[in-house]
Amino acid sequence: MTLLERLADALIRGDHVMAADLTREALAASVEPKTVLGQGLLAGMKVVGERFRVREIFLPDVLMAARAMAASMEPLEPLLAAEGAPYAGKVVLATVKGDLHDIGKNLVGIMLRGAGFQVVDLGMDVAPDAMVAAVREHQAPVLGMSALLTTTMPVMGQVVARLRDEGLHGEVRTMVGGAPLSEEFARTIGADAYGADAYGAVEIVKRLAGVG
Repeated sequence: MTLLERLADALIRGDHVMAADLTREALAASVEPKTVLGQGLLAGMKVVGERFRVREIFLPDVLMAARAMAASMEPLEPLLAAEGAPYAGKVVLATVKGDLHDIGKNLVGIMLRGAGFQVVDLGMDVAPDAMVAAVREHQAPVLGMSALLTTTMPVMGQVVARLRDEGLHGEVRTMVGGAPLSEEFARTIGADAYGADAYGAVEIVKRLAGVG
């Protein structure tokens, strides 16, 4: 295997120590940072995402891969920033007001970062005003909202309505997700997309952001 193939393999296996060491080795060998990212780390995360989608691996495996990704990005990120290397895009994520469940949202964030997106995670129990303010501040083309409680689902509709009132509805695309949600619900509230799982959410965000 080449050095970058070994790096991708270490990430897939969730070996954060090996992944970080191989990242530094590649950089010391004058491999361009964007090549290390694309052909090493993102290539590995793509495999992780595909295996998770078909249930060959499970949440703990994805979290280990995410840890390896984070360890590798530590020496890499400053060099990418210095080069002005572009991200795939920017996404704001939030669990809606009244809901304190964030495992699904966090997993989507992990997968999006692994796909090269810059993720602004607002956390849990986030009010519509805060989401609208965040997409304005960060100029994010995609807003992802999560809810696990049926009682908090209507908040998503409030956010979509607020974006429309603020003249942002066509500028900011919305994706909703969570166990009680459905494609039909997303259409009912005027959301642009429904993400059934973390891997599918990445593909949807790519489409909404017009990348990939």
